Amino acid sequence: MNPVLVVLLRILAALGLMLANGVVLIYMLRKVLGHMHLRLGPMHVGPHGILQTTMDVLKLLTKEDITPRGVDRALYFIAPAAVFVPSFAAYAAIPFSDSWSITSLDTGLLFTLAALSLVPIGILMAGWASANKWSLLGGMRAAAQQIAYEVPLLLSLLPVVMFAGTLNLGDIVRAQSGLWFGFVPRWFIAFPLFWPAFLLFVIASLVELNQTPFDMSEAESELVAGFASEYSAMKFGLIFLSEFSNQFIVSALGVTLFFGGWMIPWVPESVVAPIAPVVFMLKVYTGIFVMMWIRGTFPRVRIDQLMQLGWKWLIPASLALILVTGVVLKVAQATQGVTG
Repeated sequence: MNPVLVVLLRILAALGLMLANGVVLIYMLRKVLGHMHLRLGPMHVGPHGILQTTMDVLKLLTKEDITPRGVDRALYFIAPAAVFVPSFAAYAAIPFSDSWSITSLDTGLLFTLAALSLVPIGILMAGWASANKWSLLGGMRAAAQQIAYEVPLLLSLLPVVMFAGTLNLGDIVRAQSGLWFGFVPRWFIAFPLFWPAFLLFVIASLVELNQTPFDMSEAESELVAGFASEYSAMKFGLIFLSEFSNQFIVSALGVTLFFGGWMIPWVPESVVAPIAPVVFMLKVYTGIFVMMWIRGTFPRVRIDQLMQLGWKWLIPASLALILVTGVVLKVAQATQGVTG
């Protein structure tokens, strides 16, 4: 097949997955939060409200696109694309199975984190360009969060990289194949050394996602809709499609780095191979459910608490964890050398 056509088909497949995820995750969020709050969520459009999100998409596509007076028109129109494109690009290196991925990058982890780190720039553009003090405050909060938490997010994953010896996401999954002592899965989450790394990853990723309890850039009870207050129709839709898409990406990273990717413990890889993408998606959606659970449970923190957590606790803890991991690896290598 023509290589150009192959690339085009992979891009369209990623775009289709991103759009489908947005529709499914919005419905899932409404239902999960509804049942957690002892209510039903959407019920009237389709069986159990299953078509409600589809109707919302049609509404956004046909709704009047209003541009307020006084906005910086260039930045105002560019901002939704600046949020959407990096979120879409982050799908490129995610391995859905041993053979299913858009591309295999030797620096796939860095590429994915770099793409996600560009999203707050679009949010800051949206807040600045909207000529609205609430939007501006939301955009500035997004920039502050990104600066404070991008570092611990990356540092929290370095112990996994040090242990696996690669930044290729597919190779990191393969490093978790097999069993220790014949019965313990080699998933990194099974080792106590990686429990602090996973906890740091969860906290930092929730901040990067603007996810409750760290949704300071949106914070509807304080800032109306924050950086998105002045957006309507599909500009608004693109911004929040990216937000849900980023939730999928972060959960996929967590599954890939800590939970064995597409692998099932105690089941031979040859048996798992035909259903590997399904296994991977089930794990990812389980992670998304946990994030929604957190969203429906915890109250929002204050902005000063958020910044103190990042600068005073997460960064030092991440650096200490890297030091401990390096010492453990060196001791293990020395022990193996003596044994050998």
